[in-house]
Amino acid sequence: MSAAAHATAEATQASGSSFYAGMRVLPKAEREARCAIYGFCRQVDDIADDLQGERSERRAALDAWRADIEALYAGGEPGRAALLAEPVRRFGLRKADFLAVIDGMQMDADEDIRAPSMAKLDLYCDRVASAVGRLSVRIFGMDEEPGLALALHLGRALQLTNILRDLDEDAGMGRLYLPRELLDEAGIAGSDPVAVVADPRVDIAARALAAEARRHYLAAEAVMAARPRGRLAAPRLMGKVYGRILDRTEAAGWGPPRGRVKLAKAELLWILVRHGLLG
Repeated sequence: MSAAAHATAEATQASGSSFYAGMRVLPKAEREARCAIYGFCRQVDDIADDLQGERSERRAALDAWRADIEALYAGGEPGRAALLAEPVRRFGLRKADFLAVIDGMQMDADEDIRAPSMAKLDLYCDRVASAVGRLSVRIFGMDEEPGLALALHLGRALQLTNILRDLDEDAGMGRLYLPRELLDEAGIAGSDPVAVVADPRVDIAARALAAEARRHYLAAEAVMAARPRGRLAAPRLMGKVYGRILDRTEAAGWGPPRGRVKLAKAELLWILVRHGLLG
């Protein structure tokens, strides 16, 4: 599942929690726009993850979304993309970023990604996560250069954290996002998801990918530390929460058997208070 879809699910499940409260630091229009974007992400992500459907059906469903996005920007009947009409109008969201998200979901729908190259993984992260960031930073009112930099780095950091947290879940779906280069360095030659995640050496590859995620977190923090124009409470929160998830996951290690890290509401509240994100 993409970082944006994960965020949607967690915010929905924790509707009375500190996580949801952190999202509410945004003004109403910005908050509603982000909800619309994440609603879109969740719908196309569900299509890509529909393991009961034929691949041809999933492709057709994603193509239908592409047609709706094209219609929205052409002034026609937008169909399901109607939920995006007001955010697009108000914040000048770019069609290319919505289409990039769909292209990322298409990568999952067309094949079970298994041990991709680093370049392919980076393209996947750009489409399913950083493209969502590019939409979001326009809602936050950021200027172009720092906004694009934040979207690039924070999107990749969040998506890599998801991948590292969800090794077993993804393997159960026939997917393995750990890159081929890192598996080779760990001495793991195969790409069968279940076999790879059962290999104790997977910890070596996962720690190398965690180091890449941390480089992106640091780059995103540097962008925000420069105090660019815009509302940065939400991206700060996402960085702190997912950074803590990565910390906890790495501390537990990736050698089998693994447990899936989930932060308690009290810990989320501490993060909000500690970093001044409650208002």
